[in-house]
Amino acid sequence: MDNRHSVAAFLGRHNFDTEGPSVNTIIDTLLYDMEEGLKRDPSVPPGTGPALDMIPTWLMPPQQAPKNTSVIVIDAGGTNFRSCLVTFDENSVPSISQLERKPMPATDREYSKAEFFETIASYLDHLKNAADSIGFCFSYAMKITPSGDGEVLQFSKEIKAPEVVGSLVGENLEAALIKRGWKRPKRIVLLNDTVAALLAGASTAAGGKKYDSYVGFILGTGMNAAYIEYQPIAKIASNTAGTAALPAQIVVCESGKSNKQPRSGFDEAFAKKTDQPLMFWFEKMCSGAYLGSVASVMMRAAAADNLFSAGVKKSFAAVDDISLIDINRFLLAPYSEQTPLGALLAGGTEDDREILYRILNALVMRTARLAAGNIAAAIIKTGKGKNPALPVCVLAEGSTFLKTRHLRDTLFAHLYRTLTQERGIYFDIISLDHAITFGAAIAGTV
Repeated sequence: MDNRHSVAAFLGRHNFDTEGPSVNTIIDTLLYDMEEGLKRDPSVPPGTGPALDMIPTWLMPPQQAPKNTSVIVIDAGGTNFRSCLVTFDENSVPSISQLERKPMPATDREYSKAEFFETIASYLDHLKNAADSIGFCFSYAMKITPSGDGEVLQFSKEIKAPEVVGSLVGENLEAALIKRGWKRPKRIVLLNDTVAALLAGASTAAGGKKYDSYVGFILGTGMNAAYIEYQPIAKIASNTAGTAALPAQIVVCESGKSNKQPRSGFDEAFAKKTDQPLMFWFEKMCSGAYLGSVASVMMRAAAADNLFSAGVKKSFAAVDDISLIDINRFLLAPYSEQTPLGALLAGGTEDDREILYRILNALVMRTARLAAGNIAAAIIKTGKGKNPALPVCVLAEGSTFLKTRHLRDTLFAHLYRTLTQERGIYFDIISLDHAITFGAAIAGTV
């Protein structure tokens, strides 16, 4: 029996299409959610209407790069909480100092609202009064106010702080800092990591290089995109009294909440075990926090379906949830027995190794399609990039995007075909060291 056929049949039985969903299917379903999400906010959990929050940020990239100023930067991600001081010199060149990294609060257990903000404030003691502005990259769904604060809508990535939902992050952090003896900050600007990526990308338009628009994309612990919306946003006009809408502004999609992509039985089985089984379906199909668990469901199912030999079947049937790092280590060195998956294959056959590789590679290839569709939808929504001399700049970040074997190259190939060849839209994908940190610092100067 050809192992390719065996794996395809196995995946098909569980509604996992080795060639799908197509990038164009992903684009079309996301564009529906994006367009509807600009008209009205989704319900929770989302139904057949819009699933994406499509959050206006009241922010655009600055016309001039910051000079001769310092900003305290906070980056609260899915795993780590980073804080530092960013200083821009007279030539707008940024530098980082006093960097510290702590575990993200509420990843290990449930935190109260007071404990959550008190913990964050304590993490900043080394930066006390080092600057009068704070750029706070808070990588969770927020409603951004015209003043730059952020109201928490929901937590993803298994953060356990339900009392914080509905709170203004900047306002509560300011109170916690003052309680610890800080001077009142001049401004605390809240932004998503995708907005920080977009702002960092905009800062690279120098030395004769120009871009038509910008997209920020993150595929790491979670997945999300931000882009610049050039059309009036209906839900601002109907819901925001007395606040002048900008002619264009950055919008955070909250892409991970999309609920209209075709899902496999593996995805459904894993989602049932998460804290919010009806939320963040798209993110749970392809982001770093979840890929290892989905792969583990697949391996256990393959053992139950007798794809593996008797020598390793029992081990794979009882395998604990692995991480994306374990997947990547196996795909990079499938014959090494020094990796967790390689060790499980030690008593198996060559067919076992090939079958496992095909299953895990199919998951990575699907991730590339899903991520490409996410980026493409954001680019298309800008309406820009029709001139090859003025492409849309996509600053893409995240460990899953940068480190997963074959993912980045496959994603680029999908984008080139679906955007440039099929639609005549031009783009550049770039990465930048410390992009999120520098983008958050730029936001603190706006």
